[in-house]
Amino acid sequence: MNRREFIKDTARAGIALSMLNIPVKSFAIDKNSVRIGIIGVGLRGQLHLSEMLKRNDVEVVAMADPDQRMMGMARQLVKQFNRKPLAEYGDGPYDYKNLLKRTDIDAVFIATPWEWHIPQGIDSMNAGKIVGVEVCGAIKLQDCWDIVNAHEKTKIPLMILENVCYRRDIMAVHNMVKKGMFGEIIHLQGGYQHNLRGVLFNDGITPYNSGVEFGEKGFSEAKWRTQHYINRNGENYPTHGLGPVGTMIDINRGNRLTKLSSIATKSRGLHRYIVNHPKGGANHPNAKIKFKQGDIVTTQIQTANGETIVLSLDTCSPRPYNLGFRVQGTNGIWQDHHEGEMDRGMIYFEDRSLNDQWENPKKYMDEHDHPLWRRFEKDAQNSGHGGMDFFVDNAFIECIKRGIPFPLDVYDLATWYSITPLSEKSIAMGGQVQSIPDFTRGKWKIRHPVFGVSDEF
Repeated sequence: MNRREFIKDTARAGIALSMLNIPVKSFAIDKNSVRIGIIGVGLRGQLHLSEMLKRNDVEVVAMADPDQRMMGMARQLVKQFNRKPLAEYGDGPYDYKNLLKRTDIDAVFIATPWEWHIPQGIDSMNAGKIVGVEVCGAIKLQDCWDIVNAHEKTKIPLMILENVCYRRDIMAVHNMVKKGMFGEIIHLQGGYQHNLRGVLFNDGITPYNSGVEFGEKGFSEAKWRTQHYINRNGENYPTHGLGPVGTMIDINRGNRLTKLSSIATKSRGLHRYIVNHPKGGANHPNAKIKFKQGDIVTTQIQTANGETIVLSLDTCSPRPYNLGFRVQGTNGIWQDHHEGEMDRGMIYFEDRSLNDQWENPKKYMDEHDHPLWRRFEKDAQNSGHGGMDFFVDNAFIECIKRGIPFPLDVYDLATWYSITPLSEKSIAMGGQVQSIPDFTRGKWKIRHPVFGVSDEF
């Protein structure tokens, strides 16, 4: 799609959205500089802060976080970029509400513990701030309806900040899917297959692989994330796997998720990690904890258009990082096998490859490299997560400046977040199939795909 066609389609989409009483006008800030607040400046929030501090079209105004150590690290980051000090809101977990009262902030990033995403997102919309929300899964299904209802009531846009949608190899495959090279898509896989044991536990000083403490004795994510593994058993991080494949088959924009079923293995990995760690052992108090979260959770999903999706959560086992993507159509298949390198994985096209023989994907990745990556490769250098953070944050800012809908919006957030509580219910009921709500209330049938349609954002 060329630029002219993209602008025409965007205009048509805007007309359709306005007819459906979905916010477009309130999106149009039309500023040369977007004024930003950051809610949550932990290690993830600091990556967003860094991306914003690099830009000359963004003014970072304020930050909020009750963790004074994290606030100090963020303060040093601001100094490194020679920016003026930010207004700080660190007086307890609810001081972010005072940040939201400011009249000199257009939009906020929310990069806080999972249980805060929905209430802080709703508070931000009610305060008239455009919202960028980090990824996770909902605590309960009603959360997903609450965030949609708040958006539709306030007319304030929200973007889910799923950076893996922008991974270079995935965007190249997305490009090939949209060109029809795989034929009609019939099956997809993805997941979060990442050994997080050294993240869920540490020594309270160093964030990774340093000990077996968590909660008040832990540091960074170990302070809050580990408790979810004690209390819950489900697909607790669905968006990394679901988001990238969902955009390929136009979920919420001509297609939708309809049903899921989840099962979980027994829980062994976290206990074993504590027992075998030099700072742990069988007599360590944390070795007595019973973890509810199964080591591997498998979720199968159906779609309205007849595709199937399989998600795999595997974060408690000793394993190399690999998100396990697979895209399969009537004419071909791609599988990734590492960390997103263009020359890793396998690909096969019935009309191009030798009969039943895998090919290295690099020549296809290079030829069909997404226009976004070709245009912004240099800008993405030295950005977090191999450049993905540049793209997701750039889309957030550019859409605000241009007054156009986000490529990943509140309906995507609600749909992807809903997988977590639905998977918990399915597992608790022995894998029983659960219906996935239509958070668009039928509008998926007439909404147009907007993710990755050009080299703009």
